[in-house]
Amino acid sequence: MELKLVKPLFLVTLLVFYTSGSALPQELVVTSPNGEIGLALFSGGSEGSGNWYLQVNYKDKDEYSAIIPRIDLGLTRSDKAFSSELILVKTSEPVQVIEDYTMIHGKRNHCINRGNEVVAAFENSSAEKLNIIIRAYNDGLAFRYEFPSAEKGTFVIDDELTAYKIPGDYLRWMEKWSLANEELYSFIDNHDVQQNWSYPALFCTADTSCWFLIHESDIDRSYCGTKLSNTAKASVFKVGLPDKNEGDGDTHPVITLPWRSPWRVVILGSLADIVESTLVDDVATPTKMTETEWIKPGKASWNYWSDNHGTKDYQVVCEFADLAAAMNWPYTLLDWEWDSMSNGGNVEDAVEYIHTIGVKPLIWYNSGVFKWIRATPRDRMLTHESRMKEFAWLKEMGIAGVKVDFFLSEKQNMIDYYLDILEDAAQHEMMIYYHGCLVPRGWSRTYPHLMTCEGVRGAEWYNNGPEFTATAPAHSTILPFTRNVVGAMDYTPVTFTNSQYPHITSYGHELALSVVFESGLQHMADRPSGYEQLPDAARTFLREVPVAWDDIKLLYGFPGQDVVLARRKGESWYIAGISAENREKQIGISFDFLPGGVKYKLTVIEDGEHDKALSTRYLVVDNTSSIEIKMLRRGGVAAELLI
Repeated sequence: MELKLVKPLFLVTLLVFYTSGSALPQELVVTSPNGEIGLALFSGGSEGSGNWYLQVNYKDKDEYSAIIPRIDLGLTRSDKAFSSELILVKTSEPVQVIEDYTMIHGKRNHCINRGNEVVAAFENSSAEKLNIIIRAYNDGLAFRYEFPSAEKGTFVIDDELTAYKIPGDYLRWMEKWSLANEELYSFIDNHDVQQNWSYPALFCTADTSCWFLIHESDIDRSYCGTKLSNTAKASVFKVGLPDKNEGDGDTHPVITLPWRSPWRVVILGSLADIVESTLVDDVATPTKMTETEWIKPGKASWNYWSDNHGTKDYQVVCEFADLAAAMNWPYTLLDWEWDSMSNGGNVEDAVEYIHTIGVKPLIWYNSGVFKWIRATPRDRMLTHESRMKEFAWLKEMGIAGVKVDFFLSEKQNMIDYYLDILEDAAQHEMMIYYHGCLVPRGWSRTYPHLMTCEGVRGAEWYNNGPEFTATAPAHSTILPFTRNVVGAMDYTPVTFTNSQYPHITSYGHELALSVVFESGLQHMADRPSGYEQLPDAARTFLREVPVAWDDIKLLYGFPGQDVVLARRKGESWYIAGISAENREKQIGISFDFLPGGVKYKLTVIEDGEHDKALSTRYLVVDNTSSIEIKMLRRGGVAAELLI
């Protein structure tokens, strides 16, 4: 739906003074519609110096406090600086942002957001213009830079000066930056660590009264992906441009005026506000696609986790296709090396068999960006001509979607490549998902056939070394508060057997991941025997559990310890929880989120007597009910509520 900007009736509320602790004068304040979040713009130096920053204030127990005391602002362009000596020329009248849109997949089908926007217009010493567009939403804030339409020319962005000052006593859960965004999420207890960090990054005040998640959204061809870096000062997390080691291409984006930057996004409030937010999608560019009936979220069987070379073997491919058919999953993935398939058939034979049993094939490609990554097939996605030829062949064979791997860069030329693939795939009605890639930046709203991204240390890391055995439980309980907040996550969950290295999570924990983790294409990673051995209730649960949702509620949790989520599809609810703690525990679940006056049939599948056992209960509940759940150490629970 088209974005609406209207002048709000409550203009006076946008001019309320916030307690900031700063002696400097506020130039403007933008508040959220509910009045709980305020963004104050300050000049950070002596009169006329123009070192501008935002302060983020949050209302808790009727008092405002500066949650992020300072977000430095500015850009340096190849011709001029837009930082020091900036003069605030004017501020626009506040307008209300109103959006109401739907998503084909994600945490919420129907998204409604309201925000207030003010544009601060600046000039540098040469009278060249820079606007900063500032928005306050009920669940956070967003701002972006703009060189307005009156300007012309092509320039290089030498640096972006956006930097978040984080008080030293704040708690933080972060991931060390890497090319594939596949490091561990963990609690960072040493605040003196200075390095590059991946998005998103989670912080909270020392008393845990306010949480916030820093990310970015709406990257297009005019910019690059960025990261957070506190290498200059431990307490200041600056937006960092790509590094030289990120493959070919310029590290600094080239822009053509007029121009707007991606949104800098901060989701803010309670832990529930963080988990339930759609702010990253809210500020993304709406889709222009009108025919989307071919985009079908669903579950897929996947052979790589249990057999790294499984797709080379026609018989293994057929076994996993049979698994998908038996479990009523719509898809099976032909992973790398399908071009070398033998032992009874080739890829055309496999695709033909898959279709005869009512399953749709997905297929893997090497992006071809890095010549040293020789996994095949490669290069077929690398140019427009080769993509169009390949997509036409795949469409003719009845392939439903394509997995493209090994991007390992967020430079501007790589952003072009991501978007080129999406735009060409749409012409052939081909779903897309990325591995070895960036973390989502709102693209699934713009390109709804982008079903998921990896950008996470997922279950395949049980094949990569022994460390994931011990670290996976805590990592998995942080992901619902960080990585999976900002977009679909192809973790490839729900494994009951072991691959090359074992897991120490319970069967209840693994079953719960089918709900705890959200992905438009959810790859169930275990071998067929892993699902065949399950009790009937667990197998039925995995047949029926959706992958695209209508709503989400955080019921319980703390990052690194445990999490319990409720997700709704239609009138049905699914509840799942996991624990990372090395002790047995009891948790209470209240059903007060259910509509009043409605009885639900509840199936609870929880930990049994040991970590490879499951216990099932059948109850009738309503919104006045509550139950106690037993979790083993590193345990879990999954439940279904049907009318």
